[in-house]
Amino acid sequence: MGLFDWFRDEQETGAPVTPAAPTEVDIASALDHMDAKVVSAGLSTAVIARVRRITKRLRETLPRMSNAGLTSADQYSLIATATSYLPQTVGSYVRLPRDWADTRPVDEGRSSLLVLIDQLDLLAATVDKIYDAVLAKDAEALVVHGRFLAEKFSAGRVVVRPVSVPKTTTPSSTLDLG
Repeated sequence: MGLFDWFRDEQETGAPVTPAAPTEVDIASALDHMDAKVVSAGLSTAVIARVRRITKRLRETLPRMSNAGLTSADQYSLIATATSYLPQTVGSYVRLPRDWADTRPVDEGRSSLLVLIDQLDLLAATVDKIYDAVLAKDAEALVVHGRFLAEKFSAGRVVVRPVSVPKTTTPSSTLDLG
């Protein structure tokens, strides 16, 4: 391989390829895997309950994300929580021996279990805030539509209603007046 071949190969390879964004299927699969992992790893019920709360809220939020008008940072946070933050948080804890992780202080007198619980609570609070923002958009649309309907059909507005025309009876005789 000559010097010029080396430069040519570098030009052909170009910039590194960026992986594609995870699809809804990828995200759902990551959440399913996380729910199964915490149970199969034999983690405490406190950890399992927190992880399930997060995955449940993510499942409720992600389908609404595209229509909610979320910032790209919020969208990224939801996807990253499902595919990266939550798996890494739980994975770091699972790699530790249970008896050591649950009893030995590692951070300001807290055991790894307490550190994990704090991290899961933080993730849950973040996902809850984004979920509330998503639902607030839906609620705002409902209120705006309600105001439109109230203005359109309010009691103070003149509404044209069909008028019933009284039936006229045809006299049986021209001399009959009524």
